[in-house]
Amino acid sequence: MLPAGGWGMAKDLIAPVAERERIREIDVLRGIALFGVLTMNFVGFAGDGVMATEAQLAALPTATLDWWTYEFVRLFIGDKANTVFATLFGLGFYIQLKRSEGRPGFERRFARRLGWLLLFGVLNASLLWIWDILHLYAIAGFALLIMRRWSTRALLLFGIPAALYSDKLQEWLVGALALPIPNADRYFTDAAILERQALAASGDYPAIVANFAGWTWGEWLIGGMMAAWVVYALGRFALGAAIGRSGLFDDIPRYIPLLRRIAWWAIAGGIAAGLAIRFAVNSGDDEISTVAHILRSPAALILAAGYCAGIIVALQRRWGQILFGPFAAVGRMALTNYLVQGFLYAFVLFGVGPGLALAGRIGSFAVLMICIAFFAFQVIFSHWWLACYRFGPMEWLWRWLTYGERPAFRRREPAPLAA
Repeated sequence: MLPAGGWGMAKDLIAPVAERERIREIDVLRGIALFGVLTMNFVGFAGDGVMATEAQLAALPTATLDWWTYEFVRLFIGDKANTVFATLFGLGFYIQLKRSEGRPGFERRFARRLGWLLLFGVLNASLLWIWDILHLYAIAGFALLIMRRWSTRALLLFGIPAALYSDKLQEWLVGALALPIPNADRYFTDAAILERQALAASGDYPAIVANFAGWTWGEWLIGGMMAAWVVYALGRFALGAAIGRSGLFDDIPRYIPLLRRIAWWAIAGGIAAGLAIRFAVNSGDDEISTVAHILRSPAALILAAGYCAGIIVALQRRWGQILFGPFAAVGRMALTNYLVQGFLYAFVLFGVGPGLALAGRIGSFAVLMICIAFFAFQVIFSHWWLACYRFGPMEWLWRWLTYGERPAFRRREPAPLAA
C-alpha cells in the first residue's frame, strides 16, 4: 500500500539519500568504529577462554608481545568501538525521524527495517558469527521506536545511567532474569575449549554450528545475557538520539571549540582512567578491583567521546580529511562490511573449506596484524564498490525489503573514488 500522497511520495522515500545530504562525519565515525569492532571481536574470540587455552597462548613464541597487544586493544579499543557504533545507531534513528517529519508511515517502515535486521542478525549468529550484534540492535531498536517521543531530558536520564553503569546493570539483569543452567561453567573449561578446537579443525560445519548453538544460545537466552546486552545497546541508542537533538550535526562549525576541549580532556582523562583501572584490577585487592570494575564503563564512554570529538574536529582540516576521510566509504557499507568480517574469523580459526584452523595457535599480535590488513582491503573495496554502485550489497537488499520496491543499484556514471 502506498503512503498518503501516492507514488511520488513513495518514490521519494525509496530513493537513496543524496550525496550532499550524507553527513560525512557520521560515515567516517561509523567506519572507524567498524575497525574497532573487528579488532575487539577477533582478539577476544581467538583469545583465552573461547578458542584457546591459557597454556596454549603462553606457549606461543610471541606470548609477551601478544600480552601487550591484548592490553593495548583493551585499553584503546575494547568497549569504545561498541559504544561509538551503538551511539551512531541512535543518532541515525533521530536523523531518519527528523527527515521523515510530515511523511506518514515512518514507524511502520522503521519497524519493518528492524524486523529484517533482526532476521539478518539471527541468521548471522546461528550460522556464522556467534557474537553478532545485529539482532541486539534490532530488539533495542524496537524499544527506541517506543521512546521516540521522549524528551531529550528523559533520553539522557535513561541513557546516561544505562551507559555509565552497564556492567553493573548487566550483572543485576543476569541475576534477575537468568534461569539456572546446569554446569554453565563447563563451557569455559580447557576440555570444552579443546573440544571446540577439535571441531573447528575437523571442518564439520553442522557439528560446529550445533556445538556453538548449545553454548551461546543457552547462555544468551536462558542465562539472561541477551536482555542485559539489549539494555547496554539501548542506553547508547538513547544518548545518540539525544546528541542528534542537540543540533551538533546541523551546524558542526559552531561546536568546534567545544568539541576541541572535549577531545583533549576526554582522551587524556579516558586513557589515564583506563590505565588506573587496569592496574587496580590486577592489584589483587578485592575492594579496589570492585571499584575499578564500576568505573570501567564511565572510562570507556569518556574515551569514546574523546575519539569522536577529536575526529570531528580533525575532519574540518585538510590533514584530517586525508587521514580519516577514506573510512567514510566503509561506514556507508557498514552492514555489508560487518557481515563479511564474520567470514574472516571463520577462515582463520576454523577448518571449514579452505579455512586455516589456527584456533589455539595464533596470538593477539598476529590477529591484530590480520585485522589491519583485512580492514585496509575493506577500505579499498568499499571505495571501488561505491564508485560503481549506489549502495553496498546488503544495504541495497535491506532497503529493498524495507520499502518493498527495488531501488536503483548501479550508478549511471562512475562516481569519483575520493572519500
